[in-house]
Amino acid sequence: MKKYSFFSIVLLLIGALYFTSCQKDTGPQIQDQDILPENFKVDIPSALSYDQSTLKSATLDTLKGNVIYWHLGTFIHAGESGADIVEHIIRIIWIHHINRPMSFSFESGDDGRVKNVVVVAESFFDNQNWEFQMTVTDAESEGNDDGGKAIQIFWNRSPVKGISVLKPYNIDRIENEERPDAMFRIDYSEAGDHGYDAEMLVYASDLEVADPLENPYSMSSLKMFAGRKGNKVDVYGNSDHPNAVLIAGNAGFDYAFVASGDNNTDLGVAEIGLPPTNLDEPSRNVLLGYYSIKNVLTREIYEVWPYIDEESVEAFLYNSAAPGYFDSYGFVSGGTSPGSEYDEIESRLPNLSPYNPKEITNLNIQFKE
Repeated sequence: MKKYSFFSIVLLLIGALYFTSCQKDTGPQIQDQDILPENFKVDIPSALSYDQSTLKSATLDTLKGNVIYWHLGTFIHAGESGADIVEHIIRIIWIHHINRPMSFSFESGDDGRVKNVVVVAESFFDNQNWEFQMTVTDAESEGNDDGGKAIQIFWNRSPVKGISVLKPYNIDRIENEERPDAMFRIDYSEAGDHGYDAEMLVYASDLEVADPLENPYSMSSLKMFAGRKGNKVDVYGNSDHPNAVLIAGNAGFDYAFVASGDNNTDLGVAEIGLPPTNLDEPSRNVLLGYYSIKNVLTREIYEVWPYIDEESVEAFLYNSAAPGYFDSYGFVSGGTSPGSEYDEIESRLPNLSPYNPKEITNLNIQFKE
């Protein structure tokens, strides 16, 4: 799957420091403090979030479940990378002490287009009041239906809480020319509303779906929650793969998952389901039980080979049982715990549940008008 240029987005904001024209707001000065939060994401243990190319291969056997488990870290990594965009932007600006409402324009070093930046105090979005809002637009596109919006960030300082919405096409027209509709949203909070020290929700919609003959498993949308309590991190969510096929050729799967990891030991445990993308069902028992990896693959095997012997099926489904166990090198085993060091994080899974697959299929991300 092709990734967006996160570094380009960071450079865009660095370019703001060398803007060609600047108009600062005359609103009230906020004394001796920066208005941007320093952090805007939850770090996920690398056992559950990784780039495929950096770890041991998943092609040790045939399908056997481990390949499906192995991709868990890839999809979680995709969601976490979306949050990285926002945190990089915030840290770049935070370093340079933006501490009052202001506005300025600059020419992007990426696509050569003028970008406008406006920071205002007091905003209302998504049924919440916010202390501040920052909006970055592509100047020439401000007359379009999307207003040319590239980035919007809404946040409160105490406790730290915020929402960020991004449209890569308006950030860099060159890098994202073929992805004009893709949208991202990251919600972050340190308010402790759900019992976590910090939590985030990552959304992605209208992603480019590859030609199914080239990559039938490309993702169209994603919703992922991550919450940190001490050293433990819980992650759950879904990614939508409209052209994905397994064995019987039935197209369209939702990758539903729950996982828990430990940042100290870098161990993780996960359960995964493969329901249809159009399934309208929120039940954990259905999404991770009836549609568990092993159950789905078993049904598809017998659909194609109704008279296959049970021994062959079990051999084929080796490592497909739940839960799956991970370490810093990736997937370890499925169904059987490698040791007691996994017990504490495994005990957290029953309290976690994915989202309704139909909700992910119909996911729609919008800027504030």
